[in-house]
Amino acid sequence: MPPFGYKETSTAVEKKENPLPRLNIHSGFWILASIVVTYYADFFKTLKESFHTSSWFLCGSALLLVSLSIAFYCIVYLEWYCGIGEYDVKYPALIPITTAAFIAAGICFNIALWHVWSFFTPLLLFTQFMGVVMFISLLG
Repeated sequence: MPPFGYKETSTAVEKKENPLPRLNIHSGFWILASIVVTYYADFFKTLKESFHTSSWFLCGSALLLVSLSIAFYCIVYLEWYCGIGEYDVKYPALIPITTAAFIAAGICFNIALWHVWSFFTPLLLFTQFMGVVMFISLLG
């Protein structure tokens, strides 16, 4: 038995950690919950009606477009095309700007849709967000 605080090192091949499967219970739950919310809350119909009447919705859409554009720039152009795996080290301002734009978009969407679902609005929007994130994680 090795002494206290001593880590035993071996030359044997280290165990490789197996990545989690892309579709698991957690991601399946969020995708299913997002589908249920979309169906029962008439999500797309509500968005279509709010698009023309709310400046908060338009502001949130613009901020979401900024956030997604930066994210696609990082993933598609910097990582895939240029081969820069550590783009957050080379361009440290991109992640905070994307995060701030996304949070501001979420606030704008909550304000724009509050009259429709009242205090359920943050819950519904968060469920949709998680469903989209889990669906995207299945793709890549």
